[in-house]
Amino acid sequence: MEHIFKRSFLEGYASVDITVESVILALAVTFLISIYIFFVYRVLTRKTFYSKNFNISLVGVALITSAIIVTIQSSIVVSLGMVGALSIVRFRTAIKDPMDLMFLFWSISIGIICGAGFAMYAVLLSCAITVTLVVLDWVPVAKAPMILIVNCSDLDAEEKITGIVKNYVKHFSVKSRNLTSTTLDITIELRTDEGGKLVRELIDVDGVSSANLLQHNGEATF
Repeated sequence: MEHIFKRSFLEGYASVDITVESVILALAVTFLISIYIFFVYRVLTRKTFYSKNFNISLVGVALITSAIIVTIQSSIVVSLGMVGALSIVRFRTAIKDPMDLMFLFWSISIGIICGAGFAMYAVLLSCAITVTLVVLDWVPVAKAPMILIVNCSDLDAEEKITGIVKNYVKHFSVKSRNLTSTTLDITIELRTDEGGKLVRELIDVDGVSSANLLQHNGEATF
């Protein structure tokens, strides 16, 4: 009885035959799709900081993931040991750009799907992601606001300053007022295409010692 139980238990964890041709095919398809991801990442990050090392790692991650999935398919016992071994891995490199995180998950997903033998799904996924990225990249975004900083020795000059600002913009927002016994500092958020004229007119106001117009680097507000 004990012998029958052991045999049935081991047969449940029997290895699945994986040929060399199937392994090569899985890695080859993964490589081709990961190279496609490589070029897509290169094109879409042409306007930002491009990291060639990170881009190369996308290809490597896809191939490694595919190899792991193929190995896991060969035996459930091996898969349990693989999960235990991978559970001790810790990644501490911070991903600064959310787009990099998306490409990393894309690469990992391609490795998993191709390693499982569903190459057509990987192709469809890559096409869908590419179309989504291209379409959303064409969507216009709001123009980033500018920050106007005015330093003035006239404590009652706020109405003059805001009156001049109204001549150049339709909407603006006073973000801060810093008032001392001798100076008035005003910070205004606005959008304008005539920043040079606005600054020159403000500097001519009595009591205004400086006027600075800065481009905002944060998120655009609607």
